Amino acid sequence: MTYRDFLAAPHSYKTREPKDKFTSALPTLESDPRLDRSSEKAFLRSLLRILDIPESSQLLVFSTTSLQLRFISPTNPRALYFNEDIYIGYIPGGRVEVIGIDPDLGAIFYIFDIPQNGGPLHFERSDRCMNCHAGEDSGHVPGLVVKSVIPGVSGGSLDAFRVGKSGHDIPLSERFGGWHVTGDRLTNHWGNAIGKFVGGEIQRVANPAGANFDLAKYLVPTSDILAHLVHEHQVGFVNRAVEATYRARTAAFLSGGKLSVEQEAELDATAAEFTKYLLFADEVPLPSGGIKADPAYAKAFQATGKNGDALRELDLETRLFKLRCSYMIYSAAFQGLPPTVKGRVFARLRGALVGDAREFAYLGQAEKREIYRIVKATVKELPPEW
Repeated sequence: MTYRDFLAAPHSYKTREPKDKFTSALPTLESDPRLDRSSEKAFLRSLLRILDIPESSQLLVFSTTSLQLRFISPTNPRALYFNEDIYIGYIPGGRVEVIGIDPDLGAIFYIFDIPQNGGPLHFERSDRCMNCHAGEDSGHVPGLVVKSVIPGVSGGSLDAFRVGKSGHDIPLSERFGGWHVTGDRLTNHWGNAIGKFVGGEIQRVANPAGANFDLAKYLVPTSDILAHLVHEHQVGFVNRAVEATYRARTAAFLSGGKLSVEQEAELDATAAEFTKYLLFADEVPLPSGGIKADPAYAKAFQATGKNGDALRELDLETRLFKLRCSYMIYSAAFQGLPPTVKGRVFARLRGALVGDAREFAYLGQAEKREIYRIVKATVKELPPEW
């Protein structure tokens, strides 16, 4: 077997009880009196509040890259809301989609109807989501997907970018296709546009947010550039963490707990690449002059951290964060890493911060010292040498 056999033992994706934060909330969520059933928007707003997901995290996507593609178009975009462990998809007139990140299994998928006229609320596990969310775009394990396509006038894809890739190392020119991007606009990307074939070539046609639909249908009038950048970073982090978890569990299962030389080398390489991502080694720089974020989302994002951690402090001049160590080190995806991987990551992380490895020279000594101080004070399960 390979680590991609996620339905088989030792992963047993479909038969193990999920422990993601959304699944854990289900026993009380269905009858939670805080859910406002007076309208679609009121229900969605109350659900996000219960799950501690900022309304201002809203991203709007109008390409038909979703399970409910028949509802999605440039005249009826899909909205996405997220924090570090839960992702909510909402389409006016459609069903609500949820992804919770389980520390052992990866992405767990649900879909449900917004109750009408005080009716019952039923959450369903969705298997159909796995058609895309366990394929090439998520590393062939249950993960997250961010498509970037050139949509036609009806939302269908005419071309696609960065297939099979996710994360902050993706060039900005290859992101945002089929999405609205509001706030401080970047110019070299396919956001806010649809394509038409003219003389055999795809020509760009402007499609700014609200031009072909009523923004009042959504919770906020934004699809903010900062939310896009944060979301892309998280997707890359989660997918890498889930793949590392499945690789390590497979190696332990096949070896009976005694790893071979080849398996040791595989996990070493996995930890090395993961540590580089954790420390933003290949982050694409922001354009000259930086970006300006929606103040509402910037405030909500920095307030979301449960550790009061400085790892959420924004830069936005040349890069995303002031300190280049991901706040996702506190997430379920990272906490679920098996000891055989997490121990290797911690060792490499310490080496990067206290050593003089050339590949991490971009951090600088002051930044390394500050990251080391924060990680040592706030991250659980650090080995004794820390």
